Amino acid sequence: MTSNSLHTILGSTGNIGTALAKELTSYTSNIRLVSRNPKKVNTTDQLFKADLLKSEEVAAAVKGSEIVYLVVGITYKTVLWEEQWPIIMKNVIRACQAEKAKLVFFDNMYCYDPTHVGHLTEDSHINPKSRKGKVRAEIAHMLMEEINNGQLTGMIVRAADFYGPNARQSFLNESVIKRMKAGKTAQWLYNKDKKHSFTFIPDAAFATAFLAQKESAWNQVWHLPTSKAYPSGQEVVDILAKHLKSSNKIAVLPGFMVSVLGLFIPILKEIKELRYQLDQDYRFDSSKIESTFGLKATPIEEGLSNCL
Repeated sequence: MTSNSLHTILGSTGNIGTALAKELTSYTSNIRLVSRNPKKVNTTDQLFKADLLKSEEVAAAVKGSEIVYLVVGITYKTVLWEEQWPIIMKNVIRACQAEKAKLVFFDNMYCYDPTHVGHLTEDSHINPKSRKGKVRAEIAHMLMEEINNGQLTGMIVRAADFYGPNARQSFLNESVIKRMKAGKTAQWLYNKDKKHSFTFIPDAAFATAFLAQKESAWNQVWHLPTSKAYPSGQEVVDILAKHLKSSNKIAVLPGFMVSVLGLFIPILKEIKELRYQLDQDYRFDSSKIESTFGLKATPIEEGLSNCL
């Protein structure tokens, strides 16, 4: 049975925001989508234009909400992350506190210690070495500090690199899936034989909506369901090649080339500091949500097939 309580998605036009809006219809008939240029996902959605860098606009966007989901993505540039993320988090926390709204923050794994990347759990040490990771650690701390002081009801949900049907700005979709569907050679960075966890967007959205309805889930960190079978780059390409009946060739850009090309290609310059996620095995463990609520990830082969 759905309620009429207001659920507000901040950053509603991205991959996660769009998928989350669909999932929330199972729980409420009152959904507000917020971005600079919001677009309806469901016919009954409310649209609200707001700049999350402006506190008064965030306050207006959040007004009347029971639950707020912060799933915004900002331009993948370190300087902008350092400038904008703390402002956004401060504005959202204050707005939620004023409305007595609960806050769900959709996060990634950048804040964790790179030396633990081979097995990341909710208890992994927070000790980032990258500038982007330090920003993520800072804003997560801002949120958890308010929660621990009893000033806010909230939770942090984290995902590994995501992928899914028609996903935008996803490494796996852009460099591998789209290229192979177009008959081109798949591309990878650093090492195609190191294993890597990927979170399926529909799983992430379903679990985020689900957790927000569970009183016992609040005021803690959750890893969203992610396949235990974390494949190497080559294994991903092998799976896709089998379905497409195409070549399983993969072009690997080694570290020195990433550095050279980063002088001319901004996104490669931004990726350099996160090399540790691709040049060694990277496992994102979601056992906590599986054992607590029985939520399981879509098998990687099924997820990749759905992307085709």
